[in-house]
Amino acid sequence: MTDTLKKKVAIITGASSGMGRATALKLAKAGAKVGLVDIKEEDAKAVLKEVEKNKGEAIIAEADVKDPEQIQVAIQTIVDHFGRLDIVFANAGINGKVAPIEDITPAEWDQTLETNLKGTFLTVKYALPHMKKNGGSIIITSSINGNRKFSAVGMSAYSSSKAGQMAFGKMAALELSEYGIRVNIICPGAIDTNIGKNTFAEDENLEKVRIPVEYPEGNQPLEGHAGKPEQVAELVYFLASDASSHISGTEVFIDGASTLL
Repeated sequence: MTDTLKKKVAIITGASSGMGRATALKLAKAGAKVGLVDIKEEDAKAVLKEVEKNKGEAIIAEADVKDPEQIQVAIQTIVDHFGRLDIVFANAGINGKVAPIEDITPAEWDQTLETNLKGTFLTVKYALPHMKKNGGSIIITSSINGNRKFSAVGMSAYSSSKAGQMAFGKMAALELSEYGIRVNIICPGAIDTNIGKNTFAEDENLEKVRIPVEYPEGNQPLEGHAGKPEQVAELVYFLASDASSHISGTEVFIDGASTLL
């Protein structure tokens, strides 16, 4: 692969696994210097080692994306180290509590919305001052849920956060266009990641709100199985590169056509 992102600097939140890890490796291989942002520095060390093994450059900055001070410091640390910022992949997120609306607690609702939606806002907010001079690309990880799919029982908080990310991304695309900053939103379907670890138990009361539906066999028409993080990384790479220079404010569904069933 040619160094198509050479001299570019990228920040990836939720970089230690899944789509974040795959994208870090992809962008580093393409020549970008990568800032790995994760809630636990220890979790990102394996990704750092992989990047360096492949002759790439990366550093780790620990931060909880819903904490303004932590994410601001993490971004500043990465910019101070590499000297600029061109690409932001706002990818960190959780499934959170899966429960009927009447059973989910306000605290559980807040945890999901603050991590997914507020975390995206804070990441973009504090990255923006470093991108205004040279422009760049921001990619937000939303979801099919809350945008083209509303049948995930018990996931009202998650879907609301993902719908909010879509609206925020489109507003940001218009507002930031004067700085030459593009903003696009990706909407993955089922992807083989570890986000299930951030699902804080399914509520025992889910059955009372479950609507009986007979689905067709298989839910991934294109390939017959869940997508891979590397496929998402290819999409992020395209949106980060100059090949997508006239694309902004656009959502891209990457779900093997599953939400068309």
